[in-house]
Amino acid sequence: MLRFYWLAYTFAFIIIKTINLKTKNMNKAELVEAIASDAKLTKADAGRALDAFTNNVTKALKKGDRIALVGFGSFSVAKRGARAGRNPQTGKTIQIKAKKVAKFKAGTELAKVVNK
Repeated sequence: MLRFYWLAYTFAFIIIKTINLKTKNMNKAELVEAIASDAKLTKADAGRALDAFTNNVTKALKKGDRIALVGFGSFSVAKRGARAGRNPQTGKTIQIKAKKVAKFKAGTELAKVVNK
């Protein structure tokens, strides 16, 4: 578990640093390359580390857990209730089912970096 948190903080630091350097959309391959470069890992190791991070976040959210990375942000699951919607093509009212959604709330440090 300690290793997971170390990986999470490493990714958080790299993502915050990368936000300052790039203003375009970053895909997975570019993120893996940035992680490998900053953490002095091979791209294969960085890819496995990123996959481990995303898999563990997914598993925790599936169980209903909340993942908090101080300064970076928190991942959680929220329940969205059933509601009435409208089909934009026909204008007809439709019923949208209740569901669970994954949420991310940016932490203080990430918000400061993004708003510079």
